Amino acid sequence: MNDLLKQLTEAVGVSGAEKEVRLLIRDLIADHVDEWSVDTMGNLTATKRGTGDYDMRVLVDAHMDEVGLLITDIDSSGMLRFTNVGGFDDRALLGKVVQVGPHKVTGVIGARAIHLLKRGEYSKVVRIDAMRIDIGAKNKEAASSSVKVGDYAAFVTEYEELDGGRTAIGKAFDNRAGCAALIELLRGERYPFDLVAAFTVQEEVGLRGAKIAAFNARADAALVLECTPAFDLPKEQDRSPNVALGKGVSVYVMDARTIQDPRLVAHIMATGDSQGIPYQVRQPGGGGTNTGAIQRAGAGIPAATLAVPGRYAHTPTMMISLDDYDNIVRLADATLRTLTPDTFRRD
Repeated sequence: MNDLLKQLTEAVGVSGAEKEVRLLIRDLIADHVDEWSVDTMGNLTATKRGTGDYDMRVLVDAHMDEVGLLITDIDSSGMLRFTNVGGFDDRALLGKVVQVGPHKVTGVIGARAIHLLKRGEYSKVVRIDAMRIDIGAKNKEAASSSVKVGDYAAFVTEYEELDGGRTAIGKAFDNRAGCAALIELLRGERYPFDLVAAFTVQEEVGLRGAKIAAFNARADAALVLECTPAFDLPKEQDRSPNVALGKGVSVYVMDARTIQDPRLVAHIMATGDSQGIPYQVRQPGGGGTNTGAIQRAGAGIPAATLAVPGRYAHTPTMMISLDDYDNIVRLADATLRTLTPDTFRRD
C-alpha cells in the first residue's frame, strides 16, 4: 500500500480551501528541507539547498488543490444548493457521497428519482443546478446549524489498490500524485543546485497560486509535476490515445496554454532514453497546467511538464497506474540530477 498517496488523496483540499492538505504536506517535508514558508495565497514553498555545483535555482511545482463543490443556498427543506469549483461533467455527480464544511458533515448528491421523471426526461442529463446535497436535515434551520452558505464540499473516496497493487483508485490524483512525487524528490539526496519546491493552490480555477509562487521563486528553470487525463478507453475510430495507463510518464510538448521549452523537453526525453525510463508524448491539444503561469512569470522561466496519466479526471474517483507513478519519480529525479545551466542557455 502506498501510504503517501493514501494520505494525500483522502485529505480535503478543494481550490481555495487547501489548508488540510498544506498542513499534511508541511509535516511530511519539514525534516527534509532547509526552510519552508506559506505565502499570502496559501502556497507552501520549501527550499532544499544544493551541493553548490551549479549556481542556479530550479522550481518544481505540484498543485495541491482538487475540484469540488461550494454551497450557494440552503432551501426551506434543508437541502443544499451548490455550484462547481473547477471543471465537471455533471453526469459524474449524482449519488456521490460528499463531506461539507469544516466539520465534514456527510451528505449525498441527489435529484428526483428516475421513477418520478416524465418520459421525455429519461435521456436528459441532470444539470448541476437541479441537484441538491442532502445532509438529512429536517428543514433550513436544522441544516444551517451544521453547514453555511460558502462552505466547501469534497468527495468521499477511499484510496484502494487493484491488480496486485499496481493500479490505484481514489479521488484527487489530480494532483496529489504530483504532490507525492515532489515529496519523494525532497526526501532524496541534494541536487547540484538549489531546489525550490512549490505546492501551489487554485490551479483548477485558473493557475492562480503558481503565478505568485513562480514570481517569488526567482528560478532559472522549472519542472511541473501533474496528473493528466488518460484517453485510452475503446473508441469507435482507430485513433491514437492521448496517453494511456501503464505506458509511462506523460511528457508535454504543447497544450492550450503553453509550448513547453523544447530544450527541457529534449533533455527529459534523452534522460528517459538513457535511463530506460518509459515515457509517452502527450498529444498536443486542450487543457493546461501550471506551466502556463510559470513560464510567463517575471522575465520568463524555461519550463516543462511531466504527468501521471489518470482515467476519469475531474470525477469523484480516478484511476492511475502505480508503475507510471513510480516512473514519474524516477524520471523527474534523473532529469534534475543531469540538468545544467547549459541545458537551457540561449545562444
